[in-house]
Amino acid sequence: MSELLTCQNLCKRFDSKYALAEVTLTLQRGQIVGLLGPNGSGKTTFIKIINGLLVPTEGSLLINGFTPGVETKRQIAYLPERTYLNSWMKVKDILQFFATFYDNFNMDRAMQMLSDLRIDVGERLKTMSKGTKEKVQLILVMSRDVDLYVLDEPIGGVDPAARDYILHTILSNYNPNSTILISTHLIADIENVLDDVIFLQNGQIALHATVDEIRSQKGKSVDELFREVFRC
Repeated sequence: MSELLTCQNLCKRFDSKYALAEVTLTLQRGQIVGLLGPNGSGKTTFIKIINGLLVPTEGSLLINGFTPGVETKRQIAYLPERTYLNSWMKVKDILQFFATFYDNFNMDRAMQMLSDLRIDVGERLKTMSKGTKEKVQLILVMSRDVDLYVLDEPIGGVDPAARDYILHTILSNYNPNSTILISTHLIADIENVLDDVIFLQNGQIALHATVDEIRSQKGKSVDELFREVFRC
């Protein structure tokens, strides 16, 4: 494995309050990493810095040696927590837009996933349920061939029956040399697919360990340890 993302003493301050404080970590290629923490822990701020939507107050974050910006846009596929697609668009129009905009978009892969989930490419987003819209967004993200996938609550809005398929989709549609960073509150549902976990608390790293280390050294599941650390 080799380093994909590195950050050193990363800080982000809003007025007098730090959303992130002295965060130092490295993410290797070929991993699925859980970014876990309660609301207000700094997860969203960290994700936005990765995607170049926020600029650090102090410290640095590099992806393949580049500061987030033009050079990294092609290397990252980002699934935000909220729907961002225009509701009047048909799925086939969105597919064409992505294929035109991203030269690493795999149309065949997207069409196969849509077929598996029985989503009609001629349907408009405004006629879909919230869960179906989120499935479409996930398919768009996972149909790109990138180095880093950043997924913010990818299974939060879908029914339990669809979660297994979505996790299978995530596992089977990324390059083994890529890394997936998943932020979620549904830890028990994704724990089995994770290699590493990062616990964020008050903008700082409370824990960064492999799932195997947690199970062997703590004698707990990730979900159990999370509840203990954050008293859920």
